This record gives sequence, structure tokens and C-alpha cells, in this order.
Amino acid sequence: MKALAIDTSLTRITIAAKNEDKTAYLTLDIGMKQSEKLIPSFEYVLSQVDLTTKELDYTVLCKGPGSFTGLRLAFSALKAIELAYDVPVYGVGTLDAYSYAYSDFDIPVLCAVDAKKNRFYLSCKNGGKVIIEDGDYEIDAVKDIINGIDSEKIFVCGSDAGLFIRRIGEVLQGKKFICLKGTPNETENLFAIAEDMIAKKIPALKDFDGPVYIRASEAEENLASNSTGSANS
Repeated sequence: MKALAIDTSLTRITIAAKNEDKTAYLTLDIGMKQSEKLIPSFEYVLSQVDLTTKELDYTVLCKGPGSFTGLRLAFSALKAIELAYDVPVYGVGTLDAYSYAYSDFDIPVLCAVDAKKNRFYLSCKNGGKVIIEDGDYEIDAVKDIINGIDSEKIFVCGSDAGLFIRRIGEVLQGKKFICLKGTPNETENLFAIAEDMIAKKIPALKDFDGPVYIRASEAEENLASNSTGSANS
């Protein structure tokens, strides 16, 4: 198939294009300039596999959780392609994209992404069983759940697996946490997940579908705080 995958959920942007058996990848970790580089970058990646946007069978993105600005950027870019060329957009949860490659492991797989403010976006599954629902957690909030997992070893993946292992190790002993060195390219997982969705006839994103943030934005937190203050005055 001919496809474009984008992950803008984190501080870096990863873009991949595939044209049947040819694939090209590009990662940008360049701070504030990422937004202005997105469109030229995916056009460049598409050109490396001899594709244009109008030839795509589908596009796919990480739909969150993640950066508010980054997620909106990806949705805007791929929705524009959908409107212009009728190319369906598929959305994959960020934690699902990062943990997909390890879903057949016979030990619990925990996915961790740094959510800042001493918090992590986490999920944990053991085979088909959900142990920790996708969410925004403090370490202390999941310490007892992790301690209660019936396995001495837990595999940790995600962009911030190493950081999570260090933090959980400060408050929890008795578990062996394992992670890979290096960072696998999650956009290849996006292709695999999207094509499985297509095969199962799972619908693409609707016009009104947007990012999955989990955490409220600072503006929403301030609004809620102000509303509470007004109600109590």
C-alpha cells in the first residue's frame, strides 16, 4: 500500500512514507522550528519513495496522548490531505504505537511517556489483559498496582522507558524492569496497526475526531480553577 505516517505527539517529529516495498523515514528534533518544517518534510519523505500526496491510500497518525501543539499539527496536516484528495486518516493511540512491537511478549508490557510535572502517560497490558488503562499518572498512583502484578519481570517500552524505570525504582523494590537500549521507530508500527484496521474494516477518523489529550491544557486548568474560585466566593 501507499501511505504516510506522522508522529508529532512528543517533542520530536517522526515521519515515514511507504510505497509498497519502499520505505523512507525522517526524524526532526529541532525544537520550535518543527511546525514550519512539517509540510516540507513529509513532501520530502514522500518524494524519496516516488509518491505524491494524491497517490496515497491512507495516512495515519499518533492521536495522543502527547503534546497539545504537536497533536493539533498532525491532525491539521493530514485532515488537509483528506479534504484535498479524499485520503482517509487513521488514528492510533500513542501508547499503542509504542507498545505494538512487544504485544506478543509473555510478560507484562508497560509503556511510559514523560508527561512532565513528575507524571507519566502510562499503559500496561499482559497479553490481552489491561492492567493499567491509558492515562496520566503520578508514580505513587500506580506503585501499588505495579507491585501487585503477578510477574517478577516487567518489560517497559516507550520514549521514556529508562526515565520511568529510574523513577519507579526510587519507590518500589522487588520487581525487575527490562527495557531496550535505543529508540525503535514507532511510525513503522503505525503502518502495521492502520493496515490491520483497514483489513478489519475499522472506520478511519471522522471529520469531528480530534486528538486524545488525557491531561487538561493549562488554559482549561486555569478556567476550572477560576470557576471554582467564583463558586466559592
